[in-house]
Amino acid sequence: MRHLLNTLYVTTQGSYIAREGETLIIRVEHEIKARFPVLQLEGLVCFGQVSVSPPAFELCSENGIGVAFLSDQGRFIARVNGPVSGNVLLRKAQYRKSDNLEDSAGIARMVLIGKIANCRGVLMRAAREREDDEGKVILVSAAKSLSRILRSIAGVPDLDGLRGKEGEASAIYFAVFDHLILCNKDDFFFHGRSRRPPLDNVNALLSFIYTLLAHDMTSALESVGLDPAVGYLHRDRPGRPSLALDLMEELRPALADRLALSLINRQQVQPKGFERTENGGVLMTPETRKTVLVSWQERKQEEISHPFTNEKIKIGLLPYVQARLLARYLRGDIEAYPPFFWK
Repeated sequence: MRHLLNTLYVTTQGSYIAREGETLIIRVEHEIKARFPVLQLEGLVCFGQVSVSPPAFELCSENGIGVAFLSDQGRFIARVNGPVSGNVLLRKAQYRKSDNLEDSAGIARMVLIGKIANCRGVLMRAAREREDDEGKVILVSAAKSLSRILRSIAGVPDLDGLRGKEGEASAIYFAVFDHLILCNKDDFFFHGRSRRPPLDNVNALLSFIYTLLAHDMTSALESVGLDPAVGYLHRDRPGRPSLALDLMEELRPALADRLALSLINRQQVQPKGFERTENGGVLMTPETRKTVLVSWQERKQEEISHPFTNEKIKIGLLPYVQARLLARYLRGDIEAYPPFFWK
């Protein structure tokens, strides 16, 4: 089993990342602030005004570490990778499946089954923790509606129909998302998804965590030799990691949504940690971003039993395990792609 290493998130503006032997060093105003042996890292994410030296790029490339550049607020800008790894036959199988709409629908269907089941799981767990009140009734009703969609999705033959079911399920799930928020309701509320820019504190938090998950999913796909840009539910679009967006669908409810809700309900993030810009968008302060990053790393260290492999793994390995399972399906080792079901 692959070992879970650390993703290095560099958020201090003006940082310069250089190489010292087999170690990455971080300098701020010519002063060394930290050293990280490259063998302890699996990813490097730079926020805002952070620079990387060519020798540091070379070290990352030699060790299969992707370097991602995000804006200071977490908007994806670019990603730098070393030579493409993996079996060319695996990628050719991936491309053939993507070109075949029936095969694409088969993979997309399994992804959506996992996503909708996990959305239902989030709602049911919240309902069990609630007193017998109106909110509990609303959550249970929404979960039943998601169950109905799950039962019907097996008979949907094509991608357009599957996207329609996904849209219906997402509308039901996000319509009751506000009932999952229990603290500071004047400042943390959810009236619908808004992305570019996020228009409230909750959307700002969700979008940031989704970006972190997308980075980890992209790295996982590259590590098993798959092309993150060629997906099944999400079709080809230049510059978009369509396959990473596919596989993170089933992980978003359990990993990202629950982390966001936990940060809010445990009051680990506060209203003062969000700022509104002139265009009406909401941004997180540097302190809040650091809080989220620390919580994300801690969440990745928690252990679960994977429902398909029956292995005990750390949550941070879920993107890698799902990427590996997809690769096994594409090679013909298993009959269907098994999505992740959160328990």
